[in-house]
Amino acid sequence: MTEIKFYHNAPDRLRAACAVTAKAVRQGRRIWVYAPEEAIARRYNHMLWSYQPLSFVPHVMHASPLAARTPVVIAPSLNGALHHDVVINLSAEHLTDFEAFSLLVEIVSQESSDRQVARQRWAHYKEHGYSIEAYDLAKLTGA
Repeated sequence: MTEIKFYHNAPDRLRAACAVTAKAVRQGRRIWVYAPEEAIARRYNHMLWSYQPLSFVPHVMHASPLAARTPVVIAPSLNGALHHDVVINLSAEHLTDFEAFSLLVEIVSQESSDRQVARQRWAHYKEHGYSIEAYDLAKLTGA
């Protein structure tokens, strides 16, 4: 069964997603980033270029010819995923058809609107029998 991790209390949701992505890449994981909104996908892509000034997180958009050889792929859909290791959900909706992935990561900001939709995602996964691990980023980072 897919492992689910919620990282909550992120001061900046996309910056926290960059941190999770960078850590996963260092661990040798492959990440499929579900970003159905083009503006979010572009912003996340841009942030990954500058996230760590002294290192690079290899990533591409899903249509790139290098997608099959790149550890991080940003895509508007789970259909056609080139691997099934880690999926990071950057949408407000719960994911469906993610069971082929080993790990689902949800990032929740400190904003009340984001917290509210995250609670709905949490409840959906719980209702479907998934075990969820929660990590408070404010405690982990001292933010």
